[in-house]
Amino acid sequence: MTETTRQKAEKSLALIEEVTAVVLPEPVGEIVPLEKADKPVAAEIRKRMDEIDMDNTNSIISFGSSAQDELREISQAMLVDVRNKDVGPAGDSLRNMVTTIRGFSVSELDVRRKRSWWEKLLGRTAPFANFLARFEKVQSQLDKVTDDLLGHEHKLLKDIKSLDHLYEKTLNFYDELALYIAAGEEKLKELDEKTIPAKAAEVDKAPENKQVMKAQELRDLRAARDDLERRVHDLKLTRQVTMQSLPSIRLVQENDKSLVAKINSTLVNTVPLWETQLAQAVTIQRSAEAAGAVRDANDLTNELLTANAKNLRQANKVVREEMERGVFDIEAVKTANAELIAMIEESLQIADEGKAKRAAAEEELKQMEAELKTVLASAKARGDKVGDTAGGAVPDIK
Repeated sequence: MTETTRQKAEKSLALIEEVTAVVLPEPVGEIVPLEKADKPVAAEIRKRMDEIDMDNTNSIISFGSSAQDELREISQAMLVDVRNKDVGPAGDSLRNMVTTIRGFSVSELDVRRKRSWWEKLLGRTAPFANFLARFEKVQSQLDKVTDDLLGHEHKLLKDIKSLDHLYEKTLNFYDELALYIAAGEEKLKELDEKTIPAKAAEVDKAPENKQVMKAQELRDLRAARDDLERRVHDLKLTRQVTMQSLPSIRLVQENDKSLVAKINSTLVNTVPLWETQLAQAVTIQRSAEAAGAVRDANDLTNELLTANAKNLRQANKVVREEMERGVFDIEAVKTANAELIAMIEESLQIADEGKAKRAAAEEELKQMEAELKTVLASAKARGDKVGDTAGGAVPDIK
């Protein structure tokens, strides 16, 4: 709601209190006859009796009609004003406002929810962006309906004042009818008790040649008297209907006052409350987004701290292990020493084996030489000169 609209709504509250404070007078039910009326009322009754001319039928037919002239003017002015109103009922605007607010789904207030896969597939905007778009649209609609309600409120206030005036004039007409009815009844009483008996006496006393004319005058007087009686009866019926219209006017006024109060309450209380709730929803979402950003920053900081601590621990372990190691690892020294010992032992074993093989070979050589000498000696001893040549090739071994 704009500030101008809010000020208009608050300003109209004083007008509502003004029209609500008006106390309308209650109608008086009884008709006071002439003999019981006080001097001012009696004078008014006699004044209206003087309007009756028994020789003029129109005066009887129109008796009491002048009391309706002012009331008719007010009623016609109100009807013209109603015809000039080219607007819908105020209730329609209230319903439009309710429809506008209800069209804003409560689920849309949950702006923190994530889009479903279907919404993502269709490319729909995020809930909060959609919420802000709907808020702007509904806000503009609400401002328009609010302006319409203000217009209806002013028209209803004008109608209430017009109804006050109509009630006042209707009540005056009601009281005026009482005077006319009292005047008519008094005139009928005068006719029945004085005028008609006197006219009948004139007929009886009239000469024979004038009795027909006098009798006709008596019949005309009695017919006029009957017309007046019927007119007074009509005025009584009109007064009864008028008395029934007074509470109807009051009822319409009360309905208009209730509707005006409802409109003003909607403008002053309901609409600002609704706007406040929406503003709170927007603020809460923005706070939630800010808190989410802070949470993400804190999570990133914690992740960095944790990762750096782990990296520092691993690097420190590697450095400290390298710092605490010797030039040679003891295991490597032990392995090298074991290999060296094994090599020496293997070398000694190979040397011993070679020495034993050489000694064995030497014995075999001696045996082979001895065998060869034996064979040669045997050949030389045969005396066929074959052994001499062969034996000379073998050196003596001592």
